[in-house]
Amino acid sequence: MQTKVSDFFSGLYPAGYGNLIEQEENVRRDLDSLVTQMHSIGIRYEDAVREFKKQYLREVLTANRGNQCKAAEELGIHRNTLSRTMAELGLSLAEIRADLKRPPRSERPVFGAARQGIRQG
Repeated sequence: MQTKVSDFFSGLYPAGYGNLIEQEENVRRDLDSLVTQMHSIGIRYEDAVREFKKQYLREVLTANRGNQCKAAEELGIHRNTLSRTMAELGLSLAEIRADLKRPPRSERPVFGAARQGIRQG
């Protein structure tokens, strides 16, 4: 009986790993498309890199609820480097944290009659 190479490798990776590979391929494809679009409309390299850094840092900071130490650790850089890079990019931690705050009670949606009864009674 002959073992297939794919069968051998499938046992090396945890369940769901194929989905990660597929997701990575999709992201690479999307990035290739984005780079092609940016080049075709004349966006300069420096501007493209700056915008990518800004968006990436914003995403990581949001995922870490504005915690610079945790974000820097996830990025694999020192917190001071993160702070300096944010300043260079004009990325404000106050803006990121403001987006994370809950709206005032008056602006929050009320779900279900049970909650309304609790608040009124």
